[in-house]
Amino acid sequence: MLLALKLDNVALIDALDLELAPGLTVLTGETGAGKSLLLDSLDVLLGGDVPKHLLRHGQDQARIEGRFTSHRAAFLLLAQRGFGAMEHQPPELVVTRRLYRRGGRISSRGRINGVSVNRQTLLELRPLLMDLTVQGQTRMLGCQAQQRRWLDGLGDLHHQQILNQVAAAHETWVQRRSALDRLKVERQDVQQRWQENVHMLTELRKAALEDPQELATLKRNQDRLAHALRLQEGSWSVVQTIQEPLPDQAAALDLLGQAEGELQAMVAIDPTLQPLLQRLQLVQDEVQGVALALQDYGQQLESHPQALADLQDRIAQLQRLERRHGQSLAQLIHRRDQLEAATTEPDWEARQQRVEQEECAAHDRLLQACGQLRQCRRRAADRLVVHLMEVLSPMGLEQMRFAVELKPQPPSEHGSEHICFLFSANPGEAMAPLGEVASGGEMSRFLLSLKTCLAGTELPMTLLFDEIDSGVSGRVSAAMANLLHRLARRHQVFCVTHQPLVAARADHHFRVTKHVEGGRTRTRVTGLTDVADREEELAQLAGGDPQEARRYVASLLRDRCP
Repeated sequence: MLLALKLDNVALIDALDLELAPGLTVLTGETGAGKSLLLDSLDVLLGGDVPKHLLRHGQDQARIEGRFTSHRAAFLLLAQRGFGAMEHQPPELVVTRRLYRRGGRISSRGRINGVSVNRQTLLELRPLLMDLTVQGQTRMLGCQAQQRRWLDGLGDLHHQQILNQVAAAHETWVQRRSALDRLKVERQDVQQRWQENVHMLTELRKAALEDPQELATLKRNQDRLAHALRLQEGSWSVVQTIQEPLPDQAAALDLLGQAEGELQAMVAIDPTLQPLLQRLQLVQDEVQGVALALQDYGQQLESHPQALADLQDRIAQLQRLERRHGQSLAQLIHRRDQLEAATTEPDWEARQQRVEQEECAAHDRLLQACGQLRQCRRRAADRLVVHLMEVLSPMGLEQMRFAVELKPQPPSEHGSEHICFLFSANPGEAMAPLGEVASGGEMSRFLLSLKTCLAGTELPMTLLFDEIDSGVSGRVSAAMANLLHRLARRHQVFCVTHQPLVAARADHHFRVTKHVEGGRTRTRVTGLTDVADREEELAQLAGGDPQEARRYVASLLRDRCP
């Protein structure tokens, strides 16, 4: 319920502080006095778009503040948005939205109990606190989700239990379906990896890998074969240097022999040189052995072009394997051994069959719950049609036809039917979706009637009606007044009206007037608590002869519903 409304610098209102009460409250006054400004302000307060004209001319800031009593659903929403646990929430909500003019733009900031909030939070909170209805409002009526919520709201306890079962069954089915989808993707990935492993194993088997050092050995052999002539020439040159004297040069062995003879002569004189002689003799033997070995090496060296080509092909093959798989030869041999040990592909068929059976069973349970919900909705739709036609009949819509269409659709958490309200205001005209064919006046009367039918099923909130009785006859106006009064028994209802029949039924009455003070136009809102003041205002609405109008409105006030 809206307890208070404060406005600063809002259009024609420089300052306003209203204390409000339960029941039916009407706002009356001349056209253009500013009645709708109050409803526009409440719309903006709870996340609505900010019209540029709403910020008072000449001012750079404005403030709209509403104080509400609330209920568990609103506190639960706020708790989910980080406002703390529900048990720590205050009993009232103070919602503030400040407007700022910056150049040609209007910006805003919202707060709830002093905590900054974004516009989305205000919009989410809005349907839990307030419902605004104006002529020509078709969006809400044409919304399939809203029609579904209205219809389900009429259901009994069993209906609500089935709704919960459908939501739970849908969640389970979605989980099973997701598990099946993940399994299929996983199976495809594993099978792809399996095929890659099979291909890799075949490739490694074909390569006949055995020695982790094979590549290094092959490269050494390649260098030897590729430089066979150079190595042969070098070996002969060393042998000649050691054994065969060249022109004008002595061989190394000859020189060592001369050195040995000289050292022997020295040993004959000084026997202590004998160890050096022995070492020199050892060097002679070692050099002679090198010469013989090189001679054998040179004789064995031959050029083998085909052997070199085969060896180079093998090196290229091993290097390709290393590059392709990003592993060394030793790692590839180890990987081959691993693949050899895992030659059996995992059994995916049995696993997938089990998950498919679980998904199918969950889908069957969802369809069964949706079937039960469809029956509940059909019964609720029948009740809604009967009740709504009874309420609409006195509203000047005796020829109207109304039906609830339940059109099958794929199951969801909300059931397996698309709910559509069908409407026809005139005989002979085909029924069509309500939001597409109802006129503004018909829409307003329908909304009022619908909310009367739903009054006992919805959470208590503030309902605002802006001139929904405009252009209707006195008989229809009286019927609308009765419905507004009935709604006000459960909800707090505000109504902007020009009809004395409606205004007379109000529990609270505010008169909105416009005055010029100091060269500026200002709107004032005055509470009419005195009977004489109310009679005067109602007589103004009734028009005609003042005395007759006064007697007429006095009778309305006497006869209004308690």
